Amino acid sequence: RHASSVTNSCQEHFILLGFSDRPRLEQILFVFVLIFYLVTLVGNSVIILVSCLDPCLQTPMYFFLTNLSFLDLCFTTSSIPQLLFNLGSPDKTISYMGCAIQLFMFLGLGGTECVLLAVMAYDRFTAICKPLHYSILMHPQLCWTLVSVAWGVGLLNSLVMSPVTMKLPRCGRCRVKHFLCEMPALIKISCVDKVAVESTVFILSVIIVLVPLLFILISYSNIALAVLRIKSAAGRRKAFNTCGSHLTVVSLFYGNIIYMYMQPGNNSSQDQGKFLTLFYNLVTPMLNPVIYTLRNRDVKGALKRLVSRK
Repeated sequence: RHASSVTNSCQEHFILLGFSDRPRLEQILFVFVLIFYLVTLVGNSVIILVSCLDPCLQTPMYFFLTNLSFLDLCFTTSSIPQLLFNLGSPDKTISYMGCAIQLFMFLGLGGTECVLLAVMAYDRFTAICKPLHYSILMHPQLCWTLVSVAWGVGLLNSLVMSPVTMKLPRCGRCRVKHFLCEMPALIKISCVDKVAVESTVFILSVIIVLVPLLFILISYSNIALAVLRIKSAAGRRKAFNTCGSHLTVVSLFYGNIIYMYMQPGNNSSQDQGKFLTLFYNLVTPMLNPVIYTLRNRDVKGALKRLVSRK
């Protein structure tokens, strides 16, 4: 009867252990996570506001940047409020439905960002390698189609992997050694052979992570060749500045994602996994507006014009 009650309770909720084995670290993390989350909300909201209000930024590049900022807002909000609650409270539980929703959003938004970064690389490739045809090639209908494909791929990723992960038998295990309902952590507490599920995760990761990354690398290889052919030093500098922001974001995001999801059997240590997830779920979205703003004269000019009008 006791075993049955434990199994039933684990069908109703999970316990997110997070950093509960380090109480002092929890207090420090609460402060830092709260500050970073607020900066993320403000920074990305400003990017969206400026891109929508300033006529000079009504271009495909800033259309995609607006989508990235909105995506980052959703990405962090899908898990950080729950993390703040867990860090500031002895109660570490999350309902089964809450865990399923969090996993669905996390997989969907992560998959969308992988494809969206590839779309942004294509936009930069078209702008630098085919400048005379840029306005014709990157017409509004194509921009909306590319963004829709990115969101569609993320949704499909969630629809496939979320049910598979949540339906795994756990034999009464409900203590997740993580601060959110992430797929590798939920797979680890299952009580069945994980080879088939981990193989499926690996194959989907190749499709959703490595294929867009390969497309990004090909795009930037062509961009590099085109930039080297520019005779003007000012022109080369402008092209590198335009692409440098996007490459920085790609490096931060993909570096962590590949380490987390592309290892056979997800052999990364638990502490490494938690801190890497925290990095790409909080630090990277916070840095995105900073990177794009500091390296972009158009955005800084739009901010000044917006402030002066106010």
